[in-house]
Amino acid sequence: MNFEKLNVWKESVTLSSQVYIYFAQCRDFGFKDQITRSSLSVPSNISEGMVRESDKEKCHYINIALGSCAELRTQIYVGLNINYIDDTQAQIWVKHTKYIAAMLIGLRKSIRGNMNTLKHSSHKALQRSIKRS
Repeated sequence: MNFEKLNVWKESVTLSSQVYIYFAQCRDFGFKDQITRSSLSVPSNISEGMVRESDKEKCHYINIALGSCAELRTQIYVGLNINYIDDTQAQIWVKHTKYIAAMLIGLRKSIRGNMNTLKHSSHKALQRSIKRS
């Protein structure tokens, strides 16, 4: 699957780019590094997972992207509490992370659905071959 066509990948690239631009002048290297890394981890893990061969591996990387999305949301709340992020921007980003997380869950369900369909069809094919024997 071409990850560049996935809306969830596009949305997460947009959010990561916004975070990088917003914190470009931030002098708190520790916070800046952490929030930009978690924001970049979301689209990076989506792309890495979608080029994997097995659906199990794809789901593994989608789960990592989900974790990074939750980590980013937490850092947004911390940034808000320590006055690094204004309230309006924080609300926009929190909403965006929730939207991305919902899309990731949908993608994971879709991949798992493919896994179950393949298992079911393989099982039926095996049963047919046993009956023929």
